Amino acid sequence: MRRLGLTIPATFIVASLLLIDPTHAADAKSFDIPLWANGAPGAKGKEPKDIPLAMVRLPASDSPTGALVICPGGGYGGLAMGHEGNEMAEWANQMGLAAIICDYRHKGKDYGHPAPLQDAQRAIRTVRAKATEWNIDPSRVGILGFSAGGHLASTVLTKFDAGDSQSADAIEQKSSRPDYGILAYPVILFGQPATHKGSERNLLGPSPDPKLVESFQSDLNVTKETPPTFLFHTLEDKGVPPQNSVAFFAAMIRHGVAGELHVFEKGAHGLGLAKKTPGTSEWPNVCRRWLEAKQFVTVQVK
Repeated sequence: MRRLGLTIPATFIVASLLLIDPTHAADAKSFDIPLWANGAPGAKGKEPKDIPLAMVRLPASDSPTGALVICPGGGYGGLAMGHEGNEMAEWANQMGLAAIICDYRHKGKDYGHPAPLQDAQRAIRTVRAKATEWNIDPSRVGILGFSAGGHLASTVLTKFDAGDSQSADAIEQKSSRPDYGILAYPVILFGQPATHKGSERNLLGPSPDPKLVESFQSDLNVTKETPPTFLFHTLEDKGVPPQNSVAFFAAMIRHGVAGELHVFEKGAHGLGLAKKTPGTSEWPNVCRRWLEAKQFVTVQVK
């Protein structure tokens, strides 16, 4: 453009790209909405940090798809939106699942308990309330969480309700129980030596009541009603030791909850898809096979 000495208005360039870019149609299926249209419970203001979002990424599909609510990690002090949010949404879309990244409130936004749980539960309810509009099967809504986001997801998997049928809010009428869970190197053992103390502190404060801490040790909250759950961890994880996943899976066994646990040898904490870690990079494929076997994902016939 510069060699010809032409100045082309930016609006013309954008308009031209909309006409010739074949991927733009897919972009139209990506949008963000506030989880609470009239303000989140306990909101301290009206700034962006006070407005938790559902970041919706819908795949192209003629028939209703399953959905996956994604909770990135970050120690309840931030959100690892890249490798534990956006990349996981792409992975979900590639499997034909709708992806909803939960931009939940956390300590970095000046929020602790109960805000993260309220936001994640609201995300599950929202997906079910919007099922027809978003072309989603409301009986195939799962939750995926990493690290502290894994703790949040494990809390959603063990602390849920059927919804309030008397609520004037149509979203609050829906169940917050996921149909399945995926926990990636999750924090589970609040109050125990093998936990991640930073996550515990950011969520519950510096000196929480011991009973409150115990109530968020997720393996103690597993019951026969806990949804089927897939877990993966690594032996080399020093940030959140694998004992966390082992404890949750042992509780699943005690209560007859279906699922799988995979502990890979290699990889430090925070791997995401683990693309560059031999062996551990198989976890997304192993997880997909589990989802297909449980019929949460449609088997692709080649």
